[in-house]
Amino acid sequence: MSTDKKRKFNSAPSNRILVVLPTLGDRLGTLRETLESIENQRKEVSLHLVVVAPNTAVEAREMAKKYGATIVDDPKTGISEAINRGIGVRTGEEFYAWMGDDDLFRPGGLLLLQQLLEGHPSAVVSYGACEYINPLGKVLATNSAGKLAQYLLPWGPDLIPHPGSMIRLDDLAAIGNFDPALKFAMDLDAFLKLRVRGKFVSTREVVSAFRWHPDSLTVANRRNSSLESELVKARHLPRWIKPLRFVWQYPIRWASALAARSVSRQA
Repeated sequence: MSTDKKRKFNSAPSNRILVVLPTLGDRLGTLRETLESIENQRKEVSLHLVVVAPNTAVEAREMAKKYGATIVDDPKTGISEAINRGIGVRTGEEFYAWMGDDDLFRPGGLLLLQQLLEGHPSAVVSYGACEYINPLGKVLATNSAGKLAQYLLPWGPDLIPHPGSMIRLDDLAAIGNFDPALKFAMDLDAFLKLRVRGKFVSTREVVSAFRWHPDSLTVANRRNSSLESELVKARHLPRWIKPLRFVWQYPIRWASALAARSVSRQA
């Protein structure tokens, strides 16, 4: 499919960005910070916030309503399906952005990502730099891989931050949204599928922050996350090169684990 294809949208919606925020409701302190960072984005962009939460997360749901969020019941079948349920309430928005309940958008982040896509009609994904912060908000490191992240995506570490990226919703729908069978690497899988639909554009400016703490799903399950990522990358490789993947797979696994331990010690 040509990357210069004409894109068809519904009549201009009042909100252009669909922000999906899944939460279990057990991090009320950081959730409030996250909601506040999303609210601040409204000064520059029009967005529809959707919070996916269990019925039992009463305080989290009430808090989210105060920030104008649409509340969707958590299907309790995994984070990928929770995100898909959030996307399912789309009302004509053009762009998708995701945010964890302990992560943050930096000032101007969503506007910059939106402008990148608007400036490149053939692009399907935009992303920026992402800071790693400790539980208190101190910056530990910054992922500003830029274009390099695109080249590493099929075989190296996934350096495109999910909480610092924006995807055209029509293209996300065309690949079936996120794979419900995946628990850790659903964004990697989606990015690899989206590569055949159009370009990725990036900036080295910081647009988001990922909170690094021991009970974060990805951090606490580093090995399982790594193994799932390797399986996802393997199924997207050309058949002829799959037998050779072990040449780089183990060194990358080791280097990623080393980098994660270094950030964890700082956190």
